[in-house]
Amino acid sequence: MSDHFATNLKLACSHYRSISEVCRQLSINRAQFNKYLSEQSRPTAYNLKRIGDFFGVEDYELNQPPEQFARLIGARIPSEQAGSATDPISELFKPLHAQAGNLSRYCGYYFEYSNCMSVPGTILVSLVHLREERGSFLFERQERQERSSASDLHAEVRCRYLGAAFQLQDRMFLIDYESLTLNEMSQTILIPSFKSRITRLNGLKTGVSSGDRRNPACTRVVWEFLGEEINRINAYRQVRLYRPDDPRIDDDVRERLSVGPLSNGLFEIE
Repeated sequence: MSDHFATNLKLACSHYRSISEVCRQLSINRAQFNKYLSEQSRPTAYNLKRIGDFFGVEDYELNQPPEQFARLIGARIPSEQAGSATDPISELFKPLHAQAGNLSRYCGYYFEYSNCMSVPGTILVSLVHLREERGSFLFERQERQERSSASDLHAEVRCRYLGAAFQLQDRMFLIDYESLTLNEMSQTILIPSFKSRITRLNGLKTGVSSGDRRNPACTRVVWEFLGEEINRINAYRQVRLYRPDDPRIDDDVRERLSVGPLSNGLFEIE
């Protein structure tokens, strides 16, 4: 294990409210975890796998150079220009911040069900975390798809999307980008829930197929609320591609993804 592990672990933990929260969700003793952070000891292979699953990274990625790991998890390096009043993109979105509604009641974790744009005929289950940060609403969406080639050393494709959410009148608008490759953006529009208890939200998502043709595509999408705090390890294990008839996809989700004018819930633009 490289000397970068402790530095990368500290950076990953900085995305949470406290080290105690991380230890509680991982069920790892705080004193033992502190030894990992201070480089006094290394985690066993079992604990290393648990830590990687919790943060949504592979074991080997925890040992990458800190600059590469920071980019991997979407951490932004502070700069004098960040948030500058002369930044045209920040200026462009200022009116949205002023007009956007409060999404606090929607903060938490969700499973996102969608018709996979890259592998038509399958359902992609992703893990989304919507949170409030300094008055803005940000989210992270993690995807994992198995590769078709059995010869690949790491036989899966993993994507991490980072984005911002806005409620404008009676719709939720979410825009994000793929933070690992920086080669695509997507937009999701959801219908808010008017019930006292949030269960599932319906909407549409536009994006680009990750295949060679990179065709723009649109799919129906369902967000299923999991809770404000969850077992991330167990949830991440369910992030993958499923066949439509898989018993783990219930009839309600299957119907929400297939109804309406979109053929099989997926529309691809040539």
